[in-house]
Amino acid sequence: MKKKATIKDLAKMSGVSITAVSQILNGKGQRFSSKTRQNVILAKNKLNYIPNYNARSLVKKDLKTIGIIVPDIGNSFFSTLIKGIQEISKEENFLPLIFNSSHQSKFENYYLNKLVERNINGIIIASPLITAKAIHDILEKNNIPYLVLDQNSFVHGDRIYVDDFQGGKLVAKHLIELGHRDFIVVMPKKSPNNVDSRLQGFKNELNKLRDSFKLNVIYSSLTKDGGYLASKKILNSKKLIQSTAIFAIDDEIALGLYRGFIENNIKIPEDFSIVGYDDIEIDNYIFPKLTSVKQPTKEIGIQAAKLLIKRINNPKKNEQFIKLSVKLIIRNSTKSLAHY
Repeated sequence: MKKKATIKDLAKMSGVSITAVSQILNGKGQRFSSKTRQNVILAKNKLNYIPNYNARSLVKKDLKTIGIIVPDIGNSFFSTLIKGIQEISKEENFLPLIFNSSHQSKFENYYLNKLVERNINGIIIASPLITAKAIHDILEKNNIPYLVLDQNSFVHGDRIYVDDFQGGKLVAKHLIELGHRDFIVVMPKKSPNNVDSRLQGFKNELNKLRDSFKLNVIYSSLTKDGGYLASKKILNSKKLIQSTAIFAIDDEIALGLYRGFIENNIKIPEDFSIVGYDDIEIDNYIFPKLTSVKQPTKEIGIQAAKLLIKRINNPKKNEQFIKLSVKLIIRNSTKSLAHY
């Protein structure tokens, strides 16, 4: 393998000192002749020289990097979130370093410690597993700016708030208008704040009903596999099988439900109307297309990066707070009971 060109190689080819090369490449070589500057640039292009960013950053004491920790990079919600963060990071000349914790707190703590060791400028955490102790011991004690997205009530400081309570209300209102009165909600048992708000909004709307309703909650992980296992619980229960509408607390769960029902010849929406949450891209490509609450996912990433970079640039800045709205996207996975 060909050895990477160094600044010493560049200086030797140009016939000038390393200091002269450094100054010219950093736009501070006005004291050198135009011929000398041209020779350095020509040598740089010929050698395909790329500056050592870490070495240069240590001298400038400005690494310009932010860490991003997500629980599942394969989840479309998080991949879209990352796109938003990357967009602003590039504009602000920050390098985003992305880590997938695979829903394991031990990995999150490991990555947090390693990022702090490497003088990271700030960290965005999009995980329900992060603890107050980890935030305090690893980040706050080391004065590392951070932003935790949606998940935890214990976090203070800058926040992005998505109106998940309203999202849950929208789901319930839609299903009620279709004539449904027997509901299932599929969600994790130990749910993060934003997910719990969806359930509370859903219940709030149901409580407005003058007539009676039934509500059963099934617990599962926020994954396709969790939804798939939940489908088995539903189909194996004489009580749950009587329900007519399901609120999957996120789209990953909904996709798992789809698989489980299709394997058992259960029709959507004829047997069950299903509503998801997040409105990920694949919702438009499955059959029937999934009704889902749309979060402004990329915008969350954009605003998260903006808030964090503002905090990095001004640690004493007043707390920043942004509220984002949601809307229900009605497709083909929900139908009126009057149609059957």
